[in-house]
Amino acid sequence: MQKTKHQRIALLFRIKTLLIILSFHFFSVPLLQAADNDCFFPAINLLLNSNKSCFIDYVDNDPKYDIRYKGLYYYQPEMPHTQYVLEQFSDSEFNRLALTDRRKVADKLLATLFFGYPPQALQQKITSGNFLCSLRQGLFKETNNMILVEEEIRNDEYYYHSTWTPNELYNIFARFYAMEHLDKHFLHNWISYILTQTIMFSPAYELDSSHYPNIASVYNWLVLDMNDDIGMRYSTFMHMASSDNWRRFRSPEDNGREMLEIYTFDFSDPNVPKAATTLQNWYLDDDNDTLVIGLNQNTIPQSLFGTTVTTGFDFYRELVKSEGFVSGSVRRLVDFFFTEHDENNKTQITDQIIASNPETWQDILLQIIFSKEFLLHTSRAKSAEELFYSLVRKLEYKHNKTGFHYFHYALIDMNQASMKYKLGKLERTPLDTLSFAHYHQYIRETILRKNVDCSIDYENNYNDWGAFGWRPQLLGNDRFLYLEDNPEATLTSFVSYLFELLIQRLPTDQELEMFKNRMLNEERDNYKEWKYQLYGFDGCRYYGREYAARDVMDYISRLSELYTFQEVQ
Repeated sequence: MQKTKHQRIALLFRIKTLLIILSFHFFSVPLLQAADNDCFFPAINLLLNSNKSCFIDYVDNDPKYDIRYKGLYYYQPEMPHTQYVLEQFSDSEFNRLALTDRRKVADKLLATLFFGYPPQALQQKITSGNFLCSLRQGLFKETNNMILVEEEIRNDEYYYHSTWTPNELYNIFARFYAMEHLDKHFLHNWISYILTQTIMFSPAYELDSSHYPNIASVYNWLVLDMNDDIGMRYSTFMHMASSDNWRRFRSPEDNGREMLEIYTFDFSDPNVPKAATTLQNWYLDDDNDTLVIGLNQNTIPQSLFGTTVTTGFDFYRELVKSEGFVSGSVRRLVDFFFTEHDENNKTQITDQIIASNPETWQDILLQIIFSKEFLLHTSRAKSAEELFYSLVRKLEYKHNKTGFHYFHYALIDMNQASMKYKLGKLERTPLDTLSFAHYHQYIRETILRKNVDCSIDYENNYNDWGAFGWRPQLLGNDRFLYLEDNPEATLTSFVSYLFELLIQRLPTDQELEMFKNRMLNEERDNYKEWKYQLYGFDGCRYYGREYAARDVMDYISRLSELYTFQEVQ
């Protein structure tokens, strides 16, 4: 007799329950760890994630979350992703995509997070059945050993430092490279980096009143606040009342106006004198550009934010408590990530995020980057940081001592200097002709056409020219179909492998023919020149493969797909 719908649901529930009980009975591994382990009971992983479920233990019952002062909460728990209003992309939907589209989505998500995986690791993850869930779960774990990471990036033998240069920025760049895992530490650093690129938190070291240490001060405090579960309202309140903020907006009128406009989109001129009055005893002293708060504070209440404020601290506190603060902050980040969307779409996305009542930066940013709107329907140019960090991970790239020093100056050449501008990065990517020319040149020459020299001990060398670039295992026999007696089939597989790795598609017939004409003789049974020989690889020496790879990657460096997040239809 055919089972009813309710009977089938009950049966499925009993099967799920039985599998969970068996996993606890036979294994001492907790279920949360099991779901994150791709090798442990794949059937359970697929079953548990087939209906958009993804278990994460969100802690929200700590008594510290009740601590507040005049209505401003100090700490905030992260919102469960199941409460997001902006529709999230699920593993079941991801798994139904064609493999090429899964590669596009994975590249967009990972590159946005300044991350990437070598080809074999990526293939295993996107075919595991729980790619998105395992990524979410990883962002709530502390996997990186940050003591070792901080020791490494401050080692002058490995990374460049000097006096009167932005060492703070070099450390930030190097830290993303040195952190091996996409975990909670990585997430907090990434969020801080995103925030400091915007008008909300830019250290603005281009100003005479700002200084390189402002970079570390603003950035590090954002990281530390998130490490301590401090909510975005209180964290922003403390930033507003800091010297770092006042070094950028230096008078009561200027600071009051900018805080209203930046965080609440309040461009009402009558509110500016009110804000300035509350800040009348605040000023930036010329001696070391130090914030001073005098005792001649205002005593006349001003009507703002649907209440009254008297002092500067009142003004900042009530601003971050207002509904306008959340809507303004969300809109700033929506503009930053959805650069190509029209006004109506941006408004809809903003309204959905606001409807979920976010109280942490994670609530906003994770909701954006895991959304269907971003992962499927967004097409925009990649920022230099997004492309750089994803490539060095994919290519198993070895850095040299001055690498992040020169990355800093490359960003300046692209008119994309990090944390420099008073109003943040007004354009997310360098798209004018000269800026993009510098962008292309840096990616082509420093990343794609640069491999390590196997004749030296490159792993322990951080100074020589041959000691940085992609490593030889990138071109190993295990990466493509190697047929010693069939150069044409081998070259086809070799070129296809590099195309899929870098731009998530196979080469066209025309592109393949171009490489065959360049690298094979007329009979297609041998290589035209010694430098294109793909045989003879011994795990270290390239024996010609590096030249073939450079030519292929040189061509790819000229394709728009390399620099663009692709929409998935």
